[in-house]
Amino acid sequence: MTRGIGDTTELIRAMFDRVSQGRADCPYYAKTELLADYLQKNLPDFRIHKITQRPEVWEDWLKDVCEKNKWSHKNSPIIWRELLDRGGKGLLLGGYNEFLEHAQLYYDVTSSMTTELMMVIAQENLGAHIQKEQEEEGLKTCINPLQVWITSASAPACYNLIPILTSGEVFGMHTEISITLFDNKQAEEYLKSLVMETQDLASPVLRSVSICTKVEEAFCQAHVVVVLDDSTDKEVFTLEDCLRSRVPLCRLYGYLIEKNAHESVRVIVGGKTFVNLKTVLLMRYAPRIAHNIIAVALGVEGEAKAILARKLKTAPSYIKDVIIWGNISGNNYVDLRKTRVYRYESAIWGPLHYSRPLLNLIFDSQWIKREFVATLKNLTATGRQFGGILAAHSIATTLKYWYHGSPPGEIVSLGILSEGQFGIPKGIVFSMPVKFENGTWVVLTDLKDIEISEQIMTRMTSDLIQEKLVALGDKIHFQPYQSEHKDLVPHEEKNPVMSDGFEGKTVES
Repeated sequence: MTRGIGDTTELIRAMFDRVSQGRADCPYYAKTELLADYLQKNLPDFRIHKITQRPEVWEDWLKDVCEKNKWSHKNSPIIWRELLDRGGKGLLLGGYNEFLEHAQLYYDVTSSMTTELMMVIAQENLGAHIQKEQEEEGLKTCINPLQVWITSASAPACYNLIPILTSGEVFGMHTEISITLFDNKQAEEYLKSLVMETQDLASPVLRSVSICTKVEEAFCQAHVVVVLDDSTDKEVFTLEDCLRSRVPLCRLYGYLIEKNAHESVRVIVGGKTFVNLKTVLLMRYAPRIAHNIIAVALGVEGEAKAILARKLKTAPSYIKDVIIWGNISGNNYVDLRKTRVYRYESAIWGPLHYSRPLLNLIFDSQWIKREFVATLKNLTATGRQFGGILAAHSIATTLKYWYHGSPPGEIVSLGILSEGQFGIPKGIVFSMPVKFENGTWVVLTDLKDIEISEQIMTRMTSDLIQEKLVALGDKIHFQPYQSEHKDLVPHEEKNPVMSDGFEGKTVES
């Protein structure tokens, strides 16, 4: 660090040590930084370059730098000299102590900063670094919009989904998106007209909208993939054939998503045809991003709320915490034991946050066990499509929760891969209660009084396991679970609801 040598650059590569609660605190870097700033201000040929890193990446960053330069250094900060004028590699000076000795030896300058001030400056450094990162991320978002791909884009759900995605309500008004509509060549003319309609929206968050009919280009740099119900011209007569017909497309999608999509891609499976099965198949064929593949259950939840609201003569939005267990498009269990009703017009009134248990408001238990079951069963039968509006809204709402969190205190139903929660067998996609926070979901295993009887659990899991086995060719025939009880609802359960999605072997595809 000899004074007077032109074009000599002194580099302070300084990091923070990891401390409790994940906060960065490196007072030695703070002291080194101020001393280096003083030298740069007072010495015309002394220049510094400072780089900071978050505490959680410091160790890996330091390891990479030391391996690249064949250095040995473990503490914060690390200081080296880059011999840019000589074309050589960097010369390691050391850490805080070595830099202090260097400054005192060559320039007769030292630092008398107190420990208290060092700590204050260290926290200011962390805050400034975080703010800089946020600003950079904001700029990246403006430059690189979120890439959203929609499969089977000729489906009615896509037509209703596009206006919601471009409204800014899902990803936020400050996040630009580019939408790619993916479908087969036969749908190209329809997709072109859909592109024109989408452009007519003149949405401030929509950077571009395009179509893709070439399989090899599918999901290129996708950040979000929405998998809608696929249409097929092939007539399918048996349930087994219908199950097996899902495998080739899921295998293709899984391969292409892993090959072409962004490494942080989020895949959301919507619709009403074997949603759980398609989700678990995608996980099988895209294992690298399996943790980021989910199935939408809010459609069934919405239908259940609408039926209950008509019975109570209230708005569906006032009904919260309906839990959908099991197979979203088959045998599922609509659990009303945690369901509450807000703003209900009755003799008892309260503030907006006041609610009452739904089961205390519907006095006709037979209506729940019979009529409600029958109506919901008809609406959620396998192969029956959701209306385009409901499917689109369910997908958009789930995406919004995934990115921004679900309403505090509310229970959300979501189809995810079971890890053994609630006694559910591992390896199947199962709808269960969750909450969204911090860009992911948390299974609500701490809910009280939501135990499910062995009979109901066996009924749901048996069909899901068989769907997977038949689809993969490990089982020839699908055999619906046969209960020993004739009642739809076991006597030991208080007003749960079972919806049976399999009424026979013939399924519309």
